[in-house]
Amino acid sequence: MILVSACLLGETVRYDGQRLKTLPSFPEAWRSGDRMIPFCPEIAGGLSVPRLPAELTGCCGPDVILGRGEVRNTSGEDVTAAFLAGARAAVAAARHHGAVMAILKERSPSCGSRFIYDGRFTGTLRRGQGVTAALLVHHGIAVFCENRIENACRFLDRTAGQSMGSPL
Repeated sequence: MILVSACLLGETVRYDGQRLKTLPSFPEAWRSGDRMIPFCPEIAGGLSVPRLPAELTGCCGPDVILGRGEVRNTSGEDVTAAFLAGARAAVAAARHHGAVMAILKERSPSCGSRFIYDGRFTGTLRRGQGVTAALLVHHGIAVFCENRIENACRFLDRTAGQSMGSPL
């Protein structure tokens, strides 16, 4: 099973209430095999659609998890608790469904796996993970962004032969 950012599957869960303009091309075996679990950590954490854009303020997901960083929206409201609740719900959903990996939306303060916005709301990206991506990785769930689906396929091929008890 694969946890997938719900927005990548066309659900209208983005902060602005819009669908993504371009959806990734997932392998047919994933779609036809009903292997993808749609999940939006921001909605699971209690945020609404639409909602104000939010960014990690000068930190990365691991900092937020350790209590050394926060997530704020454009009005300055601290929404860290919702992001942490959503990340914990993502881990619980992955465990419940036996997901070994997640495909998450890059640049998101929740789901970014390689890049996130820098916290100044200027559109500037920097290297780092979002809160959910970091917590999933911490719990042994492999995380890939929508631009790395080929890498995710190779990961699944490598892990297919491992028993359920084998480390990833």
